[in-house]
Amino acid sequence: MASLNGTSHNSIDDELDFSDIEAKYRVDFDDGFDSIIVVDGVPVIDRSKLDKLLAKISKEFSRKGAVIKQDDIFVPWDDNAGKSKGFIFVDLGNPDAAAFAAGAMNGHPFDAKHTFRINRFTDVERYVSIDETYVEPAVEEYRPKEHLRAWLADSQGRDQYVTYRGDDVEIHWHGKPSQCEVAYAKKNWTELYASWSPLGTYFATLFRQGVRLWGGPSWEPQHRFAHPLVKLIDFSPCENYIVTWSHDPISVPANLPQGPEFFSPEDEGNNIAVWEIKSGHLLRTFPTTAYENEDPAMKKQMQWPALKWSSDDKFVARVTPGQHISVYELPTMGLHDKKSLKIEGVVDFEWCPHGEKDKEDAEKPVKAEKGAKKRENMLAYWTPEVANQPARVTLINFPSRTVLRQKNLFNVTECKLHWQNQGDFLCVKVDRHTKTKKSIFCNLEIFRVREKDYPVEVVELKDTVTDFSWEPKGERFAIVSSNDPNLGNPGPGITIKTDISFYQLDRTKNDFKLLRTLTSRTSNTIRWSPRGRHVVLATVGSSTKSELEFWDLDFNTEERREGQNVKEEWGSGIQQLGSADHYGVTDVEWDPSGRYLATSASAWRHTLENGYAIWDFRGQELEKQILDRFKQFIWRPRPRSLLTKEQQRLIRKNLREYSRAFDEEDAAEESNVSAELIAHRKRLLDEWNAWRARCKRDIAEEKRSRGQKLNGEHHEEEKEEIEEWIDEVIEQIEEEVVE
Repeated sequence: MASLNGTSHNSIDDELDFSDIEAKYRVDFDDGFDSIIVVDGVPVIDRSKLDKLLAKISKEFSRKGAVIKQDDIFVPWDDNAGKSKGFIFVDLGNPDAAAFAAGAMNGHPFDAKHTFRINRFTDVERYVSIDETYVEPAVEEYRPKEHLRAWLADSQGRDQYVTYRGDDVEIHWHGKPSQCEVAYAKKNWTELYASWSPLGTYFATLFRQGVRLWGGPSWEPQHRFAHPLVKLIDFSPCENYIVTWSHDPISVPANLPQGPEFFSPEDEGNNIAVWEIKSGHLLRTFPTTAYENEDPAMKKQMQWPALKWSSDDKFVARVTPGQHISVYELPTMGLHDKKSLKIEGVVDFEWCPHGEKDKEDAEKPVKAEKGAKKRENMLAYWTPEVANQPARVTLINFPSRTVLRQKNLFNVTECKLHWQNQGDFLCVKVDRHTKTKKSIFCNLEIFRVREKDYPVEVVELKDTVTDFSWEPKGERFAIVSSNDPNLGNPGPGITIKTDISFYQLDRTKNDFKLLRTLTSRTSNTIRWSPRGRHVVLATVGSSTKSELEFWDLDFNTEERREGQNVKEEWGSGIQQLGSADHYGVTDVEWDPSGRYLATSASAWRHTLENGYAIWDFRGQELEKQILDRFKQFIWRPRPRSLLTKEQQRLIRKNLREYSRAFDEEDAAEESNVSAELIAHRKRLLDEWNAWRARCKRDIAEEKRSRGQKLNGEHHEEEKEEIEEWIDEVIEQIEEEVVE
């Protein structure tokens, strides 16, 4: 074809060089096998189950972040047997995706009988021709890891607590005044708040990117969990798992790293995530529970924790209000028996705690005796009145799902489940209404869980119960009740009058009997010592009252130990040890030993006199810090003692010998303190005398420079007199006057 000037286009193309453009935009097609992996451990099936198998394999890969389609999977077949060969080939599209899938899915449990074992296709030939000559590996330098519970070996037996003020987080040692010190401090250690794990092993801080766990003597980071904008966390009782929640639904951008530690596209839209702490792997995600027939315009406070753990970390459950309770097995997070507990109208549930004896029995091997078995987990739930059906509280065993006890309730407005920490008793606080529904009163339905047929005792009350608390490891409980007309709608400056009542199980009548009632109080919070016996009654969150009352419920025990014949009446051992006041108190917490109490006024609630105070069990103030922008105070929990019952009994028996050694240490410390005080005073006196002599010399030199005489001064010094009065008792007579 000719152009306008007579030159052809073909000749022009021959003259131009397009090699640089072709090189820049050249597309290289991958003819190798680097993108293919071989997956062993696949179930052997016939062709009728092929589609179902491919769909499940695709789903498992996608959950771990390696997204594949069914067309990417090739299944070799044994034509003679008409079945698959137990392995497959998967094309991931590129070598990087293949490497990631091999790392993420190798060792993945596909089901109870099959576990994936993955190799790169290109590695098969390399493994065949591998050199089998043994080469001794180089010995790596041993680097000991820090013990995460090293603080328990403190030679002085001190506890720890954390404070959060402004941007500063500090971890303190607490003991005698001379032993108190800052163990570690860090600025901007958290962006939201801090938390200890239930046994004190980990220290958790929250950031915009997720959660970090710290531990060991040097407080090095141990684990991290990438949940953006996390707001709430909750540990499992044995510290094996952690739950995180964010108000913002999970979003997975295209550039997000993939792997078992990160969210996958299947998690998008959920708010709750369950993680395994030791591996850091994400186990499962859930949406926030929506209440049945919930009005979108009505904002209902979310229940937290949203997932509730069994005491042995074997199960975790969540309730779908009005429908069912779903129980998941750990660590697979699979739904138990692939079905939920369908319970019409269910509102709430609680797992039964395991007592110390239950934990000891769980650690022992099951005896081979006929009928011998370990105690199952137990949970309690309640359902409201529906149509003609009464409200009901039910106890069931799990995983057998055996119903142990049911109790029907009538005229019920609300129920609250309170387990005693050893799992011996369950108290159901039942708020009832009269037939006219104009007034509310309360009943306590108490299940004796350790006894045959689970008997129920009823404590009838005329007033509204605002707080209930079991004594740890005991058979007593305390309640705060009130009939104040302002209880429902307290205004600013209005103080609600309350009564505090103590009850105890009367073994002679197998019934809970009133010990004593403290009337006309303002206390609204009950805090038992972790050891029991001592209790603090506090007025928390009030702008006008901030009282603390320290009580001992076994005051006469010491007299019985000393051998005195004390005829004790019911409830006579309750004695007030002291009272105190902490203005604006917002939080009250005992330390793990039960010897000290901490109260704090958080800037999250108000900005007046923020800070914290530490008291002994008698109400004597030991330390008080007023700190601006103070936010949080938390004692570090302690795990269960490693000593056996016999060892603990032997220590109690020889307690006087141990006390003698401790008394000697205290006396030596006091002596050292006294010596230091005397030396300090002597140093101050020497400094004063030196300064006085120096001043005299300066004055003398100044007088000489002015030509003044110094005789008068010397004369005055010679006449300086010091008077000293000495009182001496010559004789002392005592007379007794009889009126």
